[in-house]
Order: sequence, then C-alpha cells, then structure tokens
Amino acid sequence: MANPLYDTLFGRHAERETPFLFLPDGKALTHAAFLDMAARFAHAFAALGVSTGDRLAVQIEKSPQALAVYAACVQSGIIFLPLNTGYTASEVSYFVENSAAALLVCDPAKRDDLISIAEANETQLETLGADGRGSLWELARPLPGRFETVARGPDDLAAFLYTSGTTGRSKGAMLTQNNLLSNAETLTRVWRFDKDDVLLHALPIFHTHGLFVATNITLLACGSMIFLPKFDRDAIIDRLPQATSMMGVPTFYTRLLDDPRFTRDLAAHMRLFISGSAPLLSETHMRFEDRTGHRILERYGMTETNMNTSNPYDGDRRPGTVGFALPDVELKVTDPATGATLPDGEIGQIEVRGPNVFKGYWQMPEKTREELREDGFFITGDLGLIDDQGYLQIVGRNKDLIISGGYNIYPKEIEAVLDAQPGVLESAVVGVPHPDFGETVIGIVVPEKGAVPDTARINASVQHQLARFKHPQKLILLDALPRNTMGKVQKNLLREEYATLFSG
Repeated sequence: MANPLYDTLFGRHAERETPFLFLPDGKALTHAAFLDMAARFAHAFAALGVSTGDRLAVQIEKSPQALAVYAACVQSGIIFLPLNTGYTASEVSYFVENSAAALLVCDPAKRDDLISIAEANETQLETLGADGRGSLWELARPLPGRFETVARGPDDLAAFLYTSGTTGRSKGAMLTQNNLLSNAETLTRVWRFDKDDVLLHALPIFHTHGLFVATNITLLACGSMIFLPKFDRDAIIDRLPQATSMMGVPTFYTRLLDDPRFTRDLAAHMRLFISGSAPLLSETHMRFEDRTGHRILERYGMTETNMNTSNPYDGDRRPGTVGFALPDVELKVTDPATGATLPDGEIGQIEVRGPNVFKGYWQMPEKTREELREDGFFITGDLGLIDDQGYLQIVGRNKDLIISGGYNIYPKEIEAVLDAQPGVLESAVVGVPHPDFGETVIGIVVPEKGAVPDTARINASVQHQLARFKHPQKLILLDALPRNTMGKVQKNLLREEYATLFSG
C-alpha cells in the first residue's frame, strides 16, 4: 500500500549502500543502514502500542538515531512531534497534554524531570541520548530491520510543529504528507539539489529548517549530509572542503566571517549557501560576498507553511529581500483591516496559499478560522511589501507594529538606519507603553566588537532620515540581543524588559 512521504523520501533508498550521513567521528552511515535502524524503531513503537494516527513527542538531542525516529514515524503513520531541546519540563508538559501524545521520548538526563508529567497524562516515556543509547534503542535494537510500511494518503497528518508561542500559548500546526512532500519537491528543483550534493548540516532537527527542509531535500535528491550535532565553527571550517552546500541561520554566517580561516579559497568549491529562520542583515550579505565571492540565497518560511519564497538560484539575490513566491505558492500583500490586495510598494500583511500550507491548528478551530481563510490563503502575521522588481521585503511581524500617537511605525525601517551607523553591529526596535502616545519607540543597539557607538551622532542621523514620529525616544546599548535557538530576535522579551521605561 502507498505511503507517499515514506515511499518518496525513504523507501526508495532501502537497498542503497551509498553514504547518507557523514558523522563527526569520520564514519558514514549508509542509506540502507539508516532505514534498517528506522525499521527497528517502527517495530519498537508497535511493541509499545503506539500506532497510526497517534502522536509521538520527542525532546532529544540531534543524532542519526533521532533522525531515524522521524523516519520510523512516517513509515508507521505516527504523527511526529519534535520539541525544542531547550524547553523546560513545564513547557513540555503543555505540549504532551495538548497533543495527547501516546509516547514521549526524552534524553536520559531529563527522565526524572519528565516522568511525573508522562504519568499525569497517561503517556509512555522512553529515553534516547545523543550517543544513540537509551531505553528506546535497547527495545528496538534486537527487532527486525524490515517493517511493513503503513498505508497513508497525501492528506493524512505527518507531523505537528508547535509555534514558538511568543504571544499566548503555542499552537500545534498540523502538517500533512503532501505539505511536506510538495515543498521538498519544489525546493529540490528550485535550488538544484542532486545526488552529488553533500549538505553541511549543523542545524537542529526539531525545527522545520533542519528537519523538513534540509533533510527532506537531501533524501529526495539522493544526496548526503555531513551531520554535525550543532554549529561549531572549528568543525564547520574543518568539514567545509567535503561539502557542496550549506544551510544556516544568519549567526552561522556572521560567526564564520569573524574567523580569518574562512577564506575565499576555502569556500571556492561550494555550490550554494542558504540562509533563513531569521533576517539576514544586508551588511552580512555584502561582507560574505566580498570575502567568498558567493551571494547567500535567502528564503522565507514558517512553521505553518515550510518554505514560501526564495531568492533566485540564477539571477540577482537581493539583500534585504526574500525573493519571489515559489512556483506552486501564491502570495499577496493585503490590507489588515479589509483583506483587500494592496498595490506593489505598499506595506500590508503577507498571505500565502499552496500545497505547502498546513491543515490548521490542533484543537484550535477558532484560531484556525482567524488565520486560515476559507479560500485557502493563510494570514502569516508578517508585514511586507513587494518592491519595484517584484521581490518580497519583510518589514516585521504584525504584532511588532508600533502605533504611536495614531501613526503606524514599522521597526524594520528604523533598524535599517540604526544598523548603518558607525560602530553598530545590529539593532532591534520595539514599542513600549507611553503615557502620552500610547506607545513610543525605543532602539536597542549592539555595538561592534571593541566599538563604542556615538549615540548623539546616531540620533542626529535618525532625525535627518526619518520623520519625527519614528525617532526612538531612547537608545539602549546591549552586548547582545535575546534570541531563540533558531536565531530569531525575541522582541517580546525586550518589550517586557523595558515596559515601565516611561511609566510614572
């Protein structure tokens, strides 16, 4: 019986003794050995009574075994629910309860913290460590290396991904087999991946970027991955000569640029560098091209949709933009109040429609109706505009919009001015409560290493370039901006930190 996602990504490799994962110890795991491991996990799930349609939550470190758990879920028809390894026990409790997970797999070191949560939710608990050991592997290891694939259809659920939850409770985005497979097929074509590609993989695999983009594309293209546990600059520089492509978040590239060993010669053989999950500064684009001769390809995606847009493989990869809608994705910029499509050049909310768009939020029908229109367009919550060349520019999140004295203020516009100032590495602009204006603007500035930015000069430059209502009422210097594990600036934390700045 057919199982499109498993058959297309995994099953086709069952007899291939070709390298799939190049590991830190210098060994390689073949496609066939990987699928043998996945089949053993699938038998283990069956032995535990976890079956088709059940949810399986994992909070485990990156390893070949962790990736095989994903493959086993697809083969078994189990809904895979990867959780950020940084979540606390309290946070994990919410995900387990909300999803009604039948099984939770955690790192052995976290078992004592999570056992009471599992018992309270009548959820089974097994362990799997970064070294591949744990109770789950002990159960799986002696079981057969072949498993009869469970039949599934394109519209059947394959995974839940929970949103980051910076405002309110996290929402479980329900992703179907076709959501994942269609996006992988499109990206493989658009980014020209093939069997000769060796992807340098240093991303986490609890997130769509490292799991459903990087891994699925590599499997579909019949390529291989240098599978690193995490970003380590020394390891990246050491393994780069064996790679043809790399996917990363902006901090990967800024950290490489800070190392004199990262040279044009070291990167000369590379085919493609891709960046996403957080905005890439124009300065980083330009520094990277000056250093290596390569232009980073920036794209735009979301938990609910996987990838929506991409700068072109051939053609101008424009700094400050995320390119064009993917071939099977429709994109429009609309008026938040009316939903009417806006002319190019005007800022509005970004909406997308396509086979990549999720099915809805788990057990949140009202929230689904708010954000997923009846005609299939998803209201992303991002604000943007389409420029005069047709490229999409993202100016921020809808929730980051600042309304001060009745004026709409888009933080990205102010951040661009601040980032261009001498001695400034990066910035974040947020709105905080103000007794007269309702909200007002503050700017948080991170200095370049060894620099002391002249705040008076920065204020003068802002006053020259921007209307008065956009001027930050205060500039604050910080050593670093708060970020989540994927490199996104957590503006909600900044708003909380400075919420009383103008009170009293």
